[in-house]
Amino acid sequence: MTTHASPRTPWKAVLGGSIGNLVEWYDWFVYSSFAIYFAASFFPTGNTTAQLLNTAGIFAVGFFMRPVGGWLLGRYADRKGRKAALTLTVTLMSVSALLIAVAPTYEAVGYFGAVVLLVARLLQGLSVGGEYAASATYLTEATPPGKRGFASSFQYVSMTGGQLIGLGLQIILQNSMADEALKSWGWRIPFIVGALGAAVVFYLRRNLMETEVYDEEERETAGERGTIKQLLQHKREFLLVIALTMGGTVAYYTYTTYMTKYLVNTAELPKSTATLVSFCALFIFMLLQPLAGALSDRIGRRPLLITFGFGSMLGTVPLMSAISNVSGFGMALVLTLTGLIIITGYTSINAVVKAELFPTHVRALGVALPYAIANALFGGTAEYVALWFKDGGIESGFYWYVSACAAVSLVVYFTMRETRDAALSRAEQEASRPASVRV
Repeated sequence: MTTHASPRTPWKAVLGGSIGNLVEWYDWFVYSSFAIYFAASFFPTGNTTAQLLNTAGIFAVGFFMRPVGGWLLGRYADRKGRKAALTLTVTLMSVSALLIAVAPTYEAVGYFGAVVLLVARLLQGLSVGGEYAASATYLTEATPPGKRGFASSFQYVSMTGGQLIGLGLQIILQNSMADEALKSWGWRIPFIVGALGAAVVFYLRRNLMETEVYDEEERETAGERGTIKQLLQHKREFLLVIALTMGGTVAYYTYTTYMTKYLVNTAELPKSTATLVSFCALFIFMLLQPLAGALSDRIGRRPLLITFGFGSMLGTVPLMSAISNVSGFGMALVLTLTGLIIITGYTSINAVVKAELFPTHVRALGVALPYAIANALFGGTAEYVALWFKDGGIESGFYWYVSACAAVSLVVYFTMRETRDAALSRAEQEASRPASVRV
């Protein structure tokens, strides 16, 4: 008899789906948070902004592998199961973290070190492209309908938790090592930690239970799962995921991965202060996710998305302008946290909304591929676009770019259907029918 992650044990499913996600996103984000230290190790000395542009370019390239990962691993999750995909993604992430940890410097081997860095980022992009969908579908399918918003919000709890661990480690290293030592070799420590953490999660994920929803569909649609042909039968939902992700992903990466560098490179705060601001703001942001997810279970998904759309469209320019002129920890924290509170309307529920749009046999692929495309085009390039505007002397242009992306998504939020009551399995479909028409 097969053991499943059933709605009767949602906390086991949340823990199983989230703990690996935490390590995945720790490895993904630690690249960005430590870039201010290792940028000079892989590129010739010179303009600091130019070095950050190079590392940001490699960061963005990782995003362009996410559609490939979304396609390959999304298909794998639909055909072989959520558990198998979750185990594979964390394996790829462990290898990529180890590659960065041992990558040689420009001084030692020229640009070969940057090539190793690039290969590692490509593997990370492949892994994360599949991780998001596998985690989103697992958390959604293993949770009863009235708690799906709450449960799926832990995807961003774990994502943010991974980033907080990276920032926390950065704070420890900043206060225990000289700046020169960090730039020389100390930046390798978090990648070693990430590789070891992923190895531990690999063991834990091998003991995950498959979802009943997936196994039910597997019996009925053998050989028809996770194909592009099947996905193209849901073109509207495919395009919908791209459009609703556009504004959210740009805003998210602006206030998370880019914010530390923005506070250092534009507001000219000390690196240690900027890191502490990001850490405190993200910690509060993490705690807000389950609250907003639970709220969506009561009032629906669209009200939260619409609130985010309006807030990001109207608030980005004044917020980013104000942050650029801060002079201390307190105001930087208040302004950064304000931006993250606005983004919570998107982050807390975007995973469950996408999962609820697709049927089980293409759910992982349907979530993974369009989401990865949107992230490649908008999320992964956000930091690069921001630095490009800054290098061109028109940094405020980036603020308007973020607002415009939010405006496009806002139109989608107004016109999309509510997904809160979507039935994911045959049993849920039967239960949602009037008693008089049930078979």
